[in-house]
Amino acid sequence: MTTNPETDQRGARPREVETAFLLLLAAIAVDALVWTLDTFVVSPSGFDDMRDEMGGSNAIQQAAMSAGFLIATSGLLVYFVFQMRQGRNWARYTLAAVAALVALFMINSMSMNGFTTGSTADVIYDIAIGTLPPLLVAGAVLLMFLPTANRYFSTPKGAEERGI
Repeated sequence: MTTNPETDQRGARPREVETAFLLLLAAIAVDALVWTLDTFVVSPSGFDDMRDEMGGSNAIQQAAMSAGFLIATSGLLVYFVFQMRQGRNWARYTLAAVAALVALFMINSMSMNGFTTGSTADVIYDIAIGTLPPLLVAGAVLLMFLPTANRYFSTPKGAEERGI
């Protein structure tokens, strides 16, 4: 029988933490999918707009920079999500703070831009991409701060070994 030092010190990982972990990973994946769809697939695509505005080579450069930024920020978020899953309280608070900032930016963006008027499919797509990732993140943040999850995060990793 093998033992896991993480669960031996903290007890079993609560289902709420596991669900929050999966919701956050899903939100990151949906965000990457939305970026891909908006940049290359959904007409008028962002790439087409960039190519019309900047020319072909500059549009490729801009899309590559945008993809690089998406990969870097997604990688950093995945790191925080895995740290949260391991019971790191600082990662839980960092993810909650990032979620709050994103919510504020989203509210600001909606107040400035509103919804696009167009076909019913366009409106449904805009509402779906505008609400699905934030709802996934909001559900995860809620789960991370439920009493069961709070107990999991309240014991620092290795506290028993340090006599805390």
